[in-house]
Amino acid sequence: QPPVDPTYSFYFTRAAYSGGGGRFGGYGRGGGMWRTDFPEAEVFFTQLVDRLIDIDVYLDRGGTNPMCLEDPNLRRFPFLYVVEPGGMRLSEAEIRGLRSYLEAGGFMMLDDYWGVRETANVEYQLAQVLPGRPIVDIPLDHPIFHSVYDIEEIRQVPNIRNGQAIARGYAGARTDEGDRSEVPSVRGIFDDDGRLMVIINQNTDLGDAWEHAEDPWYPLEYSTYATEVGINTLVYAFSH
Repeated sequence: QPPVDPTYSFYFTRAAYSGGGGRFGGYGRGGGMWRTDFPEAEVFFTQLVDRLIDIDVYLDRGGTNPMCLEDPNLRRFPFLYVVEPGGMRLSEAEIRGLRSYLEAGGFMMLDDYWGVRETANVEYQLAQVLPGRPIVDIPLDHPIFHSVYDIEEIRQVPNIRNGQAIARGYAGARTDEGDRSEVPSVRGIFDDDGRLMVIINQNTDLGDAWEHAEDPWYPLEYSTYATEVGINTLVYAFSH
C-alpha cells in the first residue's frame, strides 16, 4: 500500500478480498480472483484518467493500490473497485469493514461476474454487507451515465479471448460467457438520501477492456465504451 499523498486526488483502489475461487477453483487471498487483470487494468486505466479528465492521479507503482476490506485506512480512498465478485466469500471482519466504508461515504464498483450462479453469490454477499438495502436497476437517465460521457445503452464488454475472436471474425464468436449471461445490466444500491453507494456491472468485463485497450486485436468499440463507463463512474463517485 502506498503512503497517502494529498497531492493526488485519485488512487485506483482495488479490493483485496478473501475467497474468490469463482469458476477457476479455490484460491486464498494471496492469489485470489481479486487479482484478475492486476496490475495491468489499473496501469492503463489510470493513464487514461490522467489524460482525459482534470484530476491528479496517483501513477507511481503503475497506479496500483490494493486494500484489504477490514483495513481502517480504506476510508482514505473514496473509490473502491471489486473484480470477479462471483466467487467472493467475505469474512465477518471484511463485512464490517466494507459496511463501515460505504456508510461513511465510500463508493464501490463491481465488475466482471457472469451468469446465474455468480449473480446469486454477489447478491448474498451484498446482503451481508448492507442488509435490508435492495439491489435495483439504474435507469439510463441517472447522472452516473452522463457525468462526463453520455451513455445511451448498456453494452456487453467481452473478455480478451472473446473480444479477439470477434475481431478475427471467428464463427460463433460471442460476447457472453454462458450460464444465461447474454444480457448485461447495471444495478446499484442507494443510501437513505438517494446517493448511489454501489454500482454493479453484471455480465460484462470492463477490466479486460481497460487492460487490453492497446491490443490491436481487441475491438476498439469495447475498450472505448469501458473507458467511458469507468470515467463516468469515477467522476460520479468523486462528486457525490
